[in-house]
Amino acid sequence: MDDHQLNQLKVIGQIEDQINNKALNFTTVSPVDDYAKDSRIAITSVHFPSEDLINKVQNIISYLREVESDYYYSPNDSLHMTIKNIRIINDPPLFDESDISKAKKVFSEVVPKCNKYNVYFYRLLLFPNNLALMGTTDSELDNIVLSLDKKLKEAGVPDDKVYANDKYFFSNMTLARFPKASDRFSQKVSSLSESINFEPYQVDSVTLLTCNAVLKKQNIIGTWKLKG
Repeated sequence: MDDHQLNQLKVIGQIEDQINNKALNFTTVSPVDDYAKDSRIAITSVHFPSEDLINKVQNIISYLREVESDYYYSPNDSLHMTIKNIRIINDPPLFDESDISKAKKVFSEVVPKCNKYNVYFYRLLLFPNNLALMGTTDSELDNIVLSLDKKLKEAGVPDDKVYANDKYFFSNMTLARFPKASDRFSQKVSSLSESINFEPYQVDSVTLLTCNAVLKKQNIIGTWKLKG
């Protein structure tokens, strides 16, 4: 594990402390009764994982579903790793067609110049209303995020999300959403987290889209390959 990953671990640890102390300083998604029909829409960018990774994640979800069957669990076509947010979910949307056009131009110019990178998934983390599979990454993710951030600001469509930090971005994949995690669910998460064992996963593309928080109501704007 290199120094960059160690710094990512520190950031993730700080986020966990905020969760435990109920003192979050970053944007989260407030719960709704029906996530699939959620009318709040965002414009964001993600990486859609390979079938092999999806199968491994769904295996974890199957164990969680046995404990709490009524929670919302991410189906195959909703599993993703967020790369760069542009406009957080809202109804009505906080963007228009002009913003979409500007963002598409930025992504088409920036993403193909950036390199592929690896994600090293290593644990589960319970947020107030969702569960995520967490991973450290190669430093290239920082380069991608910061390059996009700079160009989006220059284009007049700055990211409106509040982040836990402005450096050492990491990867996460939301597995479940709920109003509040039950004790038995929390215990199962803790047990499963200790047994997480994933091979490094290579991120090789970035997709720009509009969607709700669970990636329903999708409208894919474009997908670009990373170099290498």
